[in-house]
Amino acid sequence: MIQLGQDAENLSAEFLQRQGLRLVTRNYRCRMGEIDLVMDDRGTLVFVEVRLRNNNHFGGAGASITAHKQGKLIRAAQHYLQQQAVQPPCRFDAVLLDGGRLEWIKDAFSA
Repeated sequence: MIQLGQDAENLSAEFLQRQGLRLVTRNYRCRMGEIDLVMDDRGTLVFVEVRLRNNNHFGGAGASITAHKQGKLIRAAQHYLQQQAVQPPCRFDAVLLDGGRLEWIKDAFSA
């Protein structure tokens, strides 16, 4: 399962780079949570949550980003930003991989 997650993150990072985003870091971890990808989109820092689901039995990839998960991502992003010298504009995106289909949702949720 870990390899599937890493493959999904690799695929997502490559896709976003083809869209013009630049990879800043991967798998940022702190006690508040983990951010799969941190990307730069022309001066906007983008915190990306990658979700993989092989079927929709439990609502699919998008449904798995619950309010609790969003809170953890927001806290981890705040921690990340505290470590930076500059405070650029930022947003939260999601890359959803559902049964082989990739969907990129810009501004999927906000802090």
